[in-house]
Amino acid sequence: MLEHHPRQLTAIVAALLLSAGGGAFAVASLGPDPAALPVREILESVQPLPLEQQAEALDAHHFSLYTAEAVRSSDTAESLLARLGVNDPVAASFLRQDPIARPMVLGAPGRQVTAETSDNRNLLRLSVRWPVDDRSFRRLIVERQPSGQFTSRMETAPLVASLRVGSGTIRTNLFQAVDEAGLSDAVTTQLVDIFSTDVDFHRLRAGDRFAVVYETLEADGEPMRTGRVVSAQFVNAGRELEAVWFEQPGQRGGYFDFQGRSLERTFLASPMEITRITSHFSMRFHPIHRTWRAHTGVDYGAPRGAPVRTVGDGQVQFTGVQNGYGNVIEIDHGNGNATLYAHLSRIDVHRGQRVERGQRIGAVGSTGWATGPHLHFEFKENGIQRDPLEVARRHVAPMELTAQSRPQFERVASVMRTQLAVAASATMFASAR
Repeated sequence: MLEHHPRQLTAIVAALLLSAGGGAFAVASLGPDPAALPVREILESVQPLPLEQQAEALDAHHFSLYTAEAVRSSDTAESLLARLGVNDPVAASFLRQDPIARPMVLGAPGRQVTAETSDNRNLLRLSVRWPVDDRSFRRLIVERQPSGQFTSRMETAPLVASLRVGSGTIRTNLFQAVDEAGLSDAVTTQLVDIFSTDVDFHRLRAGDRFAVVYETLEADGEPMRTGRVVSAQFVNAGRELEAVWFEQPGQRGGYFDFQGRSLERTFLASPMEITRITSHFSMRFHPIHRTWRAHTGVDYGAPRGAPVRTVGDGQVQFTGVQNGYGNVIEIDHGNGNATLYAHLSRIDVHRGQRVERGQRIGAVGSTGWATGPHLHFEFKENGIQRDPLEVARRHVAPMELTAQSRPQFERVASVMRTQLAVAASATMFASAR
């Protein structure tokens, strides 16, 4: 940046120096000249403490050490405490036998454990936290009492939401960019869902960029999980797309552009969160029948077991096996709209069940006529297969800002616009270096 704008930066620095110098002069001119003030030299003798008292003070001083580790599936009480720097047989015995602590610690791989130990490596306090839902978390406390014995207790506390920003520039693909930006899969998934009807995330261009403001849900000051994306910007092929989350009193929340137009769609553009399309809605050469024929759906390549979600609210009409489709789920969304999900390895819903948009209904597999694990997805309007992306673009969910909500929305949008600009400028500055 310095090489590209030397004059502008020089002018800014000069202005700052001039203003700083003027301020210093104004303050200094109000007092006497320091050179004219009298100077006195004071000498005092200091008697150090005897060495014996210093040694006794050091012996009496104790300190605590804090370490954190994630529980492993193979952990025993001894192996977990050893990684935490604890050498305490009494603590290990308590973790093995306590009916509250044992299943919450040793039976929960992946949970983060924090230990406070004395300077002689005895356990003083051990805590474990995990989310219960989007609003609260549980806290297990194992604590040494003055008697030397341990006690355990469970607590419930609210998660605290804080805002974070992230941004990135596409060089090869979205996955590379979000990894470099340090964003979680949850943020990436929401980013794709917000803009999927306007951006083909499988055909991004080098130089496309994004910025995002999102919630982090914290427990005792430590990030526990990622919350909602509250605002986002995506620049694709020169088009600047923006979104902000807003909830009106008495209504469900949704995304709007900064002019207040709703971005909500009745249907998601994809039944998979983030994946690759291996076959579009078009003519194709069938890999098994070896002939050209119309492909009346979209195929998504994904590993076996990857979650499949319904693209809209509806009722499950069919679950079972359908010839070459293998394991199938069909959902009726009303008004002549229906979707089909095929080649599943698992079905997680039953006929007649009501489902909500984005709900997990099954998992990717390779049942039926399939050369490998993937999802075959179809969208039907009055029995006729349609391009799912085009359907999603056409079905706009009716959501409008009320006159009473407009002023509050304008304030929220103004704040979010500023935060997105800060995030985006950080990426542009890093790219220019």
